[in-house]
Amino acid sequence: MSAVSIRNVSKAFNEGKSNQVDALREVSLDVEPGEFISLIGPSGCGKSTLLRLIANLLEPTAGEVAVNGKSATQARLDQDYGMAFQQAGLFDWRTVRKNIELPLELKGWDKSARRARAEEMLQLVQLPEFADHYPWQLSGGMQQRIAIARALAAHPPLLLMDEPFGALDEMTREYMQGELLRICAATGTTVVFVTHSIPEAVYLSHRVVVMSPRPGRITKIVEVSLGVERTEDTRNRTPFFEAITAVREGLRGMHAAHVGLGNDDR
Repeated sequence: MSAVSIRNVSKAFNEGKSNQVDALREVSLDVEPGEFISLIGPSGCGKSTLLRLIANLLEPTAGEVAVNGKSATQARLDQDYGMAFQQAGLFDWRTVRKNIELPLELKGWDKSARRARAEEMLQLVQLPEFADHYPWQLSGGMQQRIAIARALAAHPPLLLMDEPFGALDEMTREYMQGELLRICAATGTTVVFVTHSIPEAVYLSHRVVVMSPRPGRITKIVEVSLGVERTEDTRNRTPFFEAITAVREGLRGMHAAHVGLGNDDR
């Protein structure tokens, strides 16, 4: 059973009106349990829309989305996924520990169980000494680690991430990529990750899904063969550069075809 199954999904906003926008058209994709998939493409191609369809924050105009064999609606009700965005979204008036405990409170966990799980997650993201700090006392990278801890606190099998490292400086971003891979390896979590960065997509992913300008379609899927252990040295190896080239060629080919048709990406 696929962790995520997307079948012939299309999404139009303002359907039937003069200002209708076709965001996605006939997208199909399967994501396997434990797989890390990145979505990449030009701005406005529907990457974030697709992520929100998986999360059932939007309804498709056509087609079906299933998460762990359930409808997207049921998966949302069962809280089968966690989410992380570019902004960490932590609550400044709650301590780090209390931020991590929030989804557990909503699920009705008792106080001792919440505290124990929060401590476990703080160990996982290697920030146990900051349990009683407040988000505003942390760096951007630390805040994102706490946001990931919160997203995974309730043991969701799926993590949906929309450019979570986009606001970080390059060195912190690369560090966080390594941290994310370490955390995913420890938890076995399936990840669907939206990014504009080709090197980031390649470094993190088992597969990189290339999308066309609006209306978004999947134009190419690049298999990434970098092995299980990915380190800083991975970024200097030939397979890394070959995968980057394959993704870049997919994006360039799609852009050339799009321009040739006289379309734009507005």
